[in-house]
Amino acid sequence: MKVFKFGGASVKDADGVKNVASILKRYPDENIIVVVSAMGKITNALERLVNAVYYKKEKPFAILEDIKSYHFDIINQLFPNKSHSIYNEINNTFVELDWAIEEEPTLDYNFEYDKIVCMGEIISTKIVNAYLNEVGVSSKWCDVRDFIQTDNTYREGKVDWELTQTLVNKNLLPYFNGSANSIIVTQGFIGGTSENYTTTLGREGSDYTAAILAFTANAENVTIWKDVPGVLNADPKYFKETQKLEQISYQDAIELAYYGVSVIHPKTIKPLQNKKIPLYVKSFINPDDSGTVINENQSPLAVPSYIFKVNQVLISISPKDFSFIVEENFSDIFNLFAEKQVKINVMQNSAISFSVSVDNDERKLPELIKTLQKNYRVLYNDNLELITIRYYNQSTIGKLTIGKKILLEVRSRYTVQLVVKPD
Repeated sequence: MKVFKFGGASVKDADGVKNVASILKRYPDENIIVVVSAMGKITNALERLVNAVYYKKEKPFAILEDIKSYHFDIINQLFPNKSHSIYNEINNTFVELDWAIEEEPTLDYNFEYDKIVCMGEIISTKIVNAYLNEVGVSSKWCDVRDFIQTDNTYREGKVDWELTQTLVNKNLLPYFNGSANSIIVTQGFIGGTSENYTTTLGREGSDYTAAILAFTANAENVTIWKDVPGVLNADPKYFKETQKLEQISYQDAIELAYYGVSVIHPKTIKPLQNKKIPLYVKSFINPDDSGTVINENQSPLAVPSYIFKVNQVLISISPKDFSFIVEENFSDIFNLFAEKQVKINVMQNSAISFSVSVDNDERKLPELIKTLQKNYRVLYNDNLELITIRYYNQSTIGKLTIGKKILLEVRSRYTVQLVVKPD
């Protein structure tokens, strides 16, 4: 059995959906779990919808109409026969969204977020599954919430691995019994709770979904289909010349994902490494190309790898009386970051201060800073960049920091992180 994951870029339009079908036709004798993300940039649109409902700054039904039009444009191209059942099915799914935004929102933004944003994956998988069956690729649509169970940490659902394993054994694996060419289409990014509420697994979490299902189903391998030839040593948005990494160890992959490489979700690697399941990153544009394989081979990366994070905020926290910052301070500070769900990208401490670089989340950060200021002196700089170099050398540091002021630098044996202010 294999697990394939197709992201939003691979199903952004009708041609993308057709391409997914053509890729699956290359594996006629395989059992495959197909994990599909929301189409194109629909998750962003649904986030706008959540904010419109919750903060009442935009008209939610206008946003919803745009989302409907986008999907039905794709459906019209894939299914010329307007009596096809997919039209009613997607209409009924949108009725659920209508109900969701008509209701007065609860006090919990994250709960509302998961309830609405999850619909992107539900809709995309129904369309993809219907098209596969239309063109002779027999597949079954499944609701991943019947398998992946989490706690009630909305937007960052923590997987109940024991229960998930039980449900995969009971509800998913029997579908493959006695068949050598079965395909299941299911959703990335989302899970369910014991109360039948929906959770999400963190932004871009469909990779993690693929890893969870591969682990629990003992898959042979996982393939993430991307619009790049594999894992590159730098983001082509920032570098004209990039190199594909042919092979990456699990350890290097975890490090790169943690530091922010956009091709791999940070939580993806651990479940695969635990069972030594190889992960392939391949191009859906050129599916015959070899791509990148991530496995237990411990070879270091052949070239330095660069990760850029923009829109960073550097926060410096110190006791108001300029005393030493000690373990009790760290415990309090980390608890506040966890409570406000603000992730630290890099940190450094001195005798009297603790500095961190974080993403500039306009919803979370002001509240965190306000809370910290009750007990600490807090200074911050915004509009910064975080540069991470894996397998660095001094010449690479010099090239990447020309014309930039280094505000914070953290080095380990193989990795350097630099918070810089552009000129």
